[in-house]
Amino acid sequence: MKFGVEGLDEMLHGGLVEGSICAIVGTYGTGKTMFGLQFAYEGVCRGEKVIYISLDEREDLLRATIAQKGWDPAIVSDRLYLLRLDPTDFNLAISSIKSELPALIRSFGASRVVIDPISLFEGLFEDESVRRQEMFGFIEMMRDLPCTLVMTSEAGIASPEESKYGLAEFLGDAVILLHRVRSRGLTEVHLALEVVKVRRSPHSREIKPFEIFQDRIMVYSEASLF
Repeated sequence: MKFGVEGLDEMLHGGLVEGSICAIVGTYGTGKTMFGLQFAYEGVCRGEKVIYISLDEREDLLRATIAQKGWDPAIVSDRLYLLRLDPTDFNLAISSIKSELPALIRSFGASRVVIDPISLFEGLFEDESVRRQEMFGFIEMMRDLPCTLVMTSEAGIASPEESKYGLAEFLGDAVILLHRVRSRGLTEVHLALEVVKVRRSPHSREIKPFEIFQDRIMVYSEASLF
């Protein structure tokens, strides 16, 4: 399942394993939403149906971002299902993700699902043991559905190389970690990524720089960061 991101698909040896679960982890400003949208758009370009669930950004703002990128509105409107969930409405958000999502995936025929960010769903549970139990149950539910899941996650404040609650990277089959790297003279900030793990598939373990342009993301897989 290709991301449609030049350089990243090469690092993944072709893309994600079909039916797998991928976590994209990064601090603010590293492009997590852009990677999620790119994975979704690659799917619709290939004739697939895609469900994109946002717990952070409003649907109209997501559509404005899509329009700004110049992506074909005809195929987007036909094949992309945008769903905004309000994480402050605890009961509705939990019910929608746990009870209604499986039926929606099957009825819409989605082969790709994006949840951005899953960390807001995790944050609905104050008790750590309940959070672990709910996340494990959610992931097991998704494994039984005929789709590939990409979920973005905020990085932890104290440890930016881990997800906020330390669960997404352990539950995911693939983990892509996004970095902000400051130059030695503190004059520039560069973006970089690494593929931390991919179960059942080979992958690059190098850290590579990337850029986000208006209409695409480019990972410089042949370049060195330092």
